[in-house]
Amino acid sequence: MIEAVIWDFGGVLTTSPFEAFARFEAERGLPVDIIRRINAVNHLENAWAKFERAEIDLEAFDTLFAMESMALGAEVRGRDILPLLYGDLRPEMVEALRRVKAKFKTGCITNNLPANSTDSPVGRSLYVAEVIVLFDRVIESARIGLRKPDPRIYRMMTEALGVDPKHCVYLDDFGVNLKPAREMGMTTIKVQSSGQAIAELEAATALRLR
Repeated sequence: MIEAVIWDFGGVLTTSPFEAFARFEAERGLPVDIIRRINAVNHLENAWAKFERAEIDLEAFDTLFAMESMALGAEVRGRDILPLLYGDLRPEMVEALRRVKAKFKTGCITNNLPANSTDSPVGRSLYVAEVIVLFDRVIESARIGLRKPDPRIYRMMTEALGVDPKHCVYLDDFGVNLKPAREMGMTTIKVQSSGQAIAELEAATALRLR
């Protein structure tokens, strides 16, 4: 029996930054998918991972990201990527969250950056107060020094919600972030589109979400 639904934020409740990455690469004449490939190399300890755990500041991130991109054949400055992260809210996903909230416990696990944490002006705008209040618990990588897919961050959430992982659904747009949740016993949904994700969530929860 499902007791809780846990959500990623960016790329799930908002549009994916991948579209913005693609436009940026095309405008700059960069190799296709270089930004995603930079983030995929040594994904547990690269510049992005360290920045999301608040282990380095913006200047260090900018430099390290550029070095990692050069290793793949083209320079991309880390500070130029940050404005690409702000997706638009998906109203249909927010409505699904609202309906889930009426029946189950809800949580949000988000890999974010220090400047975008929910206690910052940018973060308050990015996460939108009307959406954040729909979660019983929010765990942010930049505030606790852990990021997905570290299994500890998922355990922190289930403990905070007081639920068994086997009674949880977890939604994320990255397969690598779903794997630890699935290994803990959660029902996982890879978000590829709103319609697909909502249909799978309806099947998992037996709720009408649209």
